[in-house]
Amino acid sequence: MASTVQHPLHHPVHHPLTVGFDLDMTLIDSRPGIAAAYRVLVAETGVPIDIDLVVSRLGPPLEAELAHWFPAAEVPAAAELYRAAYPDHAIAPSTALAGARESVAAVRAVGGRAIVVTAKNEAHAKLHLAYLGIEPDTVIGSLWAEAKGEALREQGAQVYVGDHTGDVRGARVAGALSLGVTTGPCDAAELRAAGADVVLADLTGFPAWLAAFEADRAA
Repeated sequence: MASTVQHPLHHPVHHPLTVGFDLDMTLIDSRPGIAAAYRVLVAETGVPIDIDLVVSRLGPPLEAELAHWFPAAEVPAAAELYRAAYPDHAIAPSTALAGARESVAAVRAVGGRAIVVTAKNEAHAKLHLAYLGIEPDTVIGSLWAEAKGEALREQGAQVYVGDHTGDVRGARVAGALSLGVTTGPCDAAELRAAGADVVLADLTGFPAWLAAFEADRAA
Protein backbone atom coordinates (compact mmCIF):
# COMPACT_ATOMS: atom_id res chain seq x y z
CA MET A 1 0.00 0.00 0.00
CA ALA A 2 1.45 3.35 -1.03
CA SER A 3 2.21 5.76 1.76
CA THR A 4 -0.01 8.84 1.82
CA VAL A 5 2.59 10.83 3.75
CA GLN A 6 3.97 13.60 1.54
CA HIS A 7 7.72 14.08 1.48
CA PRO A 8 8.43 17.10 3.72
CA LEU A 9 10.38 18.85 0.96
CA HIS A 10 7.18 19.18 -1.04
CA HIS A 11 5.42 20.98 1.78
CA PRO A 12 7.81 23.33 3.56
CA VAL A 13 6.50 24.59 6.88
CA HIS A 14 5.94 28.32 6.45
CA HIS A 15 6.90 29.76 9.82
CA PRO A 16 5.55 33.23 10.63
CA LEU A 17 8.22 35.76 9.79
CA THR A 18 10.31 37.16 12.65
CA VAL A 19 12.86 39.86 11.83
CA GLY A 20 15.38 41.07 14.39
CA PHE A 21 16.86 44.57 14.27
CA ASP A 22 19.87 46.01 16.02
CA LEU A 23 19.24 49.45 17.57
CA ASP A 24 22.23 51.84 17.56
CA MET A 25 23.13 52.95 14.01
CA THR A 26 20.68 50.45 12.51
CA LEU A 27 17.30 51.86 13.60
CA ILE A 28 18.48 55.01 15.37
CA ASP A 29 21.31 57.51 15.15
CA SER A 30 22.18 57.58 18.84
CA ARG A 31 25.54 59.32 18.36
CA PRO A 32 24.34 62.77 19.55
CA GLY A 33 22.71 61.25 22.64
CA ILE A 34 25.61 58.98 23.50
CA ALA A 35 28.01 61.94 23.09
CA ALA A 36 25.85 63.97 25.50
CA ALA A 37 25.91 61.19 28.10
CA TYR A 38 29.70 60.88 27.75
CA ARG A 39 30.08 64.64 28.25
CA VAL A 40 28.31 64.23 31.61
CA LEU A 41 30.62 61.33 32.45
CA VAL A 42 33.69 63.44 31.62
CA ALA A 43 32.35 66.30 33.76
CA GLU A 44 31.69 64.00 36.71
CA THR A 45 34.94 61.98 36.58
CA GLY A 46 37.44 64.39 35.05
CA VAL A 47 38.65 61.58 32.78
CA PRO A 48 39.51 62.91 29.28
CA ILE A 49 37.56 60.75 26.82
CA ASP A 50 37.77 61.23 23.04
CA ILE A 51 34.02 61.32 22.50
CA ASP A 52 34.26 61.64 18.70
CA LEU A 53 36.27 58.42 18.65
CA VAL A 54 33.75 56.70 20.95
CA VAL A 55 30.74 57.51 18.75
CA SER A 56 32.64 56.49 15.59
CA ARG A 57 32.77 52.87 16.76
CA LEU A 58 29.43 52.12 18.39
CA GLY A 59 28.32 48.51 18.64
CA PRO A 60 30.17 46.71 21.43
CA PRO A 61 28.86 46.94 25.01
CA LEU A 62 29.37 50.08 27.09
CA GLU A 63 31.82 48.37 29.46
CA ALA A 64 34.06 47.37 26.54
CA GLU A 65 34.31 51.03 25.47
CA LEU A 66 34.83 52.34 29.00
CA ALA A 67 37.73 49.89 29.45
CA HIS A 68 39.68 52.02 26.94
CA TRP A 69 39.41 55.05 29.27
CA PHE A 70 39.19 53.74 32.85
CA PRO A 71 41.20 51.19 34.86
CA ALA A 72 39.31 47.89 35.01
CA ALA A 73 38.37 48.38 38.66
CA GLU A 74 36.69 51.73 37.86
CA VAL A 75 34.67 50.56 34.84
CA PRO A 76 31.56 49.42 36.79
CA ALA A 77 31.24 52.75 38.61
CA ALA A 78 31.79 54.68 35.37
CA ALA A 79 29.12 52.59 33.66
CA GLU A 80 26.72 53.35 36.49
CA LEU A 81 27.35 57.11 36.18
CA TYR A 82 26.88 56.95 32.41
CA ARG A 83 23.64 54.97 32.65
CA ALA A 84 22.30 57.34 35.31
CA ALA A 85 22.88 60.29 32.95
CA TYR A 86 21.46 58.51 29.91
CA PRO A 87 17.68 59.03 30.19
CA ASP A 88 17.95 62.80 30.74
CA HIS A 89 20.71 63.45 28.20
CA ALA A 90 20.73 60.79 25.47
CA ILE A 91 17.12 60.16 24.45
CA ALA A 92 15.98 63.54 23.07
CA PRO A 93 19.01 64.24 20.81
CA SER A 94 18.91 60.81 19.12
CA THR A 95 16.96 60.40 15.87
CA ALA A 96 15.42 57.61 13.83
CA LEU A 97 17.51 56.63 10.82
CA ALA A 98 15.97 56.87 7.34
CA GLY A 99 13.60 53.97 6.72
CA ALA A 100 13.59 52.73 10.34
CA ARG A 101 9.88 53.22 11.07
CA GLU A 102 8.94 52.00 7.59
CA SER A 103 11.04 48.85 7.99
CA VAL A 104 9.47 47.84 11.30
CA ALA A 105 6.04 48.62 9.81
CA ALA A 106 6.84 46.53 6.71
CA VAL A 107 7.50 43.46 8.87
CA ARG A 108 4.17 44.01 10.61
CA ALA A 109 2.38 44.57 7.30
CA VAL A 110 3.26 41.07 6.08
CA GLY A 111 2.04 39.56 9.35
CA GLY A 112 5.50 39.22 10.85
CA ARG A 113 7.03 40.08 14.21
CA ALA A 114 9.68 42.80 14.49
CA ILE A 115 12.02 42.45 17.44
CA VAL A 116 14.95 44.56 18.63
CA VAL A 117 18.04 42.77 19.96
CA THR A 118 20.69 45.22 21.16
CA ALA A 119 23.80 45.57 23.31
CA LYS A 120 22.16 48.60 24.95
CA ASN A 121 20.38 47.90 28.20
CA GLU A 122 16.70 47.15 27.71
CA ALA A 123 15.29 50.10 29.66
CA HIS A 124 17.22 52.67 27.63
CA ALA A 125 16.48 50.88 24.34
CA LYS A 126 12.76 51.05 25.15
CA LEU A 127 13.05 54.77 26.01
CA HIS A 128 14.60 55.47 22.59
CA LEU A 129 11.96 53.49 20.70
CA ALA A 130 9.04 55.01 22.61
CA TYR A 131 10.41 58.55 22.15
CA LEU A 132 10.79 58.00 18.39
CA GLY A 133 7.48 56.17 17.92
CA ILE A 134 9.06 52.93 16.70
CA GLU A 135 7.05 49.97 18.00
CA PRO A 136 8.68 46.53 17.82
CA ASP A 137 6.92 43.50 19.29
CA THR A 138 9.78 42.67 21.67
CA VAL A 139 12.93 44.41 22.90
CA ILE A 140 15.85 42.36 24.26
CA GLY A 141 18.84 44.26 25.63
CA SER A 142 22.37 43.76 26.95
CA LEU A 143 23.40 41.24 24.29
CA TRP A 144 26.38 41.52 21.94
CA ALA A 145 27.57 39.55 18.91
CA GLU A 146 27.22 35.78 19.42
CA ALA A 147 25.01 36.29 22.49
CA LYS A 148 22.51 38.08 20.23
CA GLY A 149 22.32 34.86 18.23
CA GLU A 150 21.05 32.89 21.22
CA ALA A 151 18.15 35.31 21.71
CA LEU A 152 17.43 35.43 17.98
CA ARG A 153 17.25 31.64 17.86
CA GLU A 154 14.92 31.56 20.89
CA GLN A 155 12.68 34.10 19.16
CA GLY A 156 12.68 32.11 15.90
CA ALA A 157 14.16 34.98 13.87
CA GLN A 158 14.76 34.20 10.20
CA VAL A 159 16.49 37.54 9.52
CA TYR A 160 18.71 39.81 11.62
CA VAL A 161 19.40 43.36 10.47
CA GLY A 162 22.44 45.18 11.82
CA ASP A 163 25.27 47.58 11.02
CA HIS A 164 28.21 45.82 12.68
CA THR A 165 30.25 42.68 12.02
CA GLY A 166 29.17 41.62 15.53
CA ASP A 167 25.57 41.61 14.25
CA VAL A 168 26.60 39.36 11.38
CA ARG A 169 28.12 36.94 13.88
CA GLY A 170 24.91 37.00 15.90
CA ALA A 171 22.84 36.18 12.82
CA ARG A 172 25.19 33.30 11.99
CA VAL A 173 24.80 31.78 15.48
CA ALA A 174 21.01 31.99 15.08
CA GLY A 175 21.06 30.42 11.62
CA ALA A 176 19.32 33.57 10.39
CA LEU A 177 19.89 35.50 7.19
CA SER A 178 22.27 38.37 7.93
CA LEU A 179 21.26 41.69 6.40
CA GLY A 180 23.83 44.45 6.89
CA VAL A 181 23.30 48.19 6.56
CA THR A 182 26.21 50.60 6.12
CA THR A 183 24.82 53.31 8.42
CA GLY A 184 27.22 52.34 11.24
CA PRO A 185 30.99 51.91 11.56
CA CYS A 186 31.34 48.97 9.12
CA ASP A 187 31.35 49.41 5.35
CA ALA A 188 29.86 46.99 2.82
CA ALA A 189 33.17 45.18 2.26
CA GLU A 190 33.62 44.56 6.01
CA LEU A 191 30.06 43.32 6.40
CA ARG A 192 30.37 40.97 3.42
CA ALA A 193 33.75 39.69 4.61
CA ALA A 194 32.15 38.89 7.98
CA GLY A 195 29.50 36.84 6.16
CA ALA A 196 26.54 39.17 5.60
CA ASP A 197 24.13 37.63 3.07
CA VAL A 198 22.69 40.97 1.94
CA VAL A 199 24.08 44.51 2.32
CA LEU A 200 21.95 47.64 1.90
CA ALA A 201 23.12 51.25 2.08
CA ASP A 202 20.43 51.96 4.68
CA LEU A 203 16.96 50.84 5.74
CA THR A 204 15.15 52.79 3.01
CA GLY A 205 15.75 49.75 0.78
CA PHE A 206 14.51 47.25 3.35
CA PRO A 207 10.72 47.23 2.65
CA ALA A 208 11.30 46.37 -1.03
CA TRP A 209 13.87 43.73 -0.09
CA LEU A 210 11.43 42.24 2.43
CA ALA A 211 8.64 42.07 -0.14
CA ALA A 212 10.90 40.05 -2.46
CA PHE A 213 12.10 37.85 0.42
CA GLU A 214 8.51 37.09 1.45
CA ALA A 215 7.52 36.31 -2.17
CA ASP A 216 10.41 33.81 -2.30
CA ARG A 217 9.34 32.24 0.99
CA ALA A 218 5.75 31.94 -0.21
CA ALA A 219 6.89 30.29 -3.43
